[in-house]
Amino acid sequence: MLNTRIKICGITRIEDGVCAASLGVDAIGLVFVERSPRFVTVEQACNIIAQLPPFVVTVGLFMDTPASEVARIVNRVPLALLQFHGDESPQECAAHCRPYLKAVPMAEPRRALEYAQRYRDAHGYLLDSHGQGQAGGSGASFDWNAIPQGFGKPVILAGGLTPDNVREAVKRVRPYAVDVSSGVESGKGIKDAGRIAAFVRGVREGDSEF
Repeated sequence: MLNTRIKICGITRIEDGVCAASLGVDAIGLVFVERSPRFVTVEQACNIIAQLPPFVVTVGLFMDTPASEVARIVNRVPLALLQFHGDESPQECAAHCRPYLKAVPMAEPRRALEYAQRYRDAHGYLLDSHGQGQAGGSGASFDWNAIPQGFGKPVILAGGLTPDNVREAVKRVRPYAVDVSSGVESGKGIKDAGRIAAFVRGVREGDSEF
């Protein structure tokens, strides 16, 4: 069994991206949603990415962003993967010639598979606690027992994960990856090295119980 991948989302500072990479994180997320407290500009994103070591995946998060703005950012920022959190159509998600993840709202778990199946081109599905039409990143969790089987693509577990519960989350859900933002912060957009380290340890402890 491969180790569960780890993504730290909402990186806003160079030092936080470098710290996450040094602690063994697989991917960092950069938020290009202006109303988010974790929003970064193109310049900030480029500066963060320039300091990362090789083999750390860079993910750009968008939510109902105009296609022209996504294209502008994709053309200027070296993003490996896009993540869409809004009501973007499958065609809009696939239009930028980049692999993408689609956030699946888990507020109504019985509809999750139907929702995900619309996005057959997605490289994976990020399960978060939000409802359809709402933003994720609330720091709230959802009932992991309600996750249906049969997504057919890698599942990334998000929503309310912390160093205190991620071991149990990995053990019970066995996701391809976990995604955390506020759970490893000392303030909005400010990551805490100790909490990132504890989160990584929790994931690895969960992996060891497979």
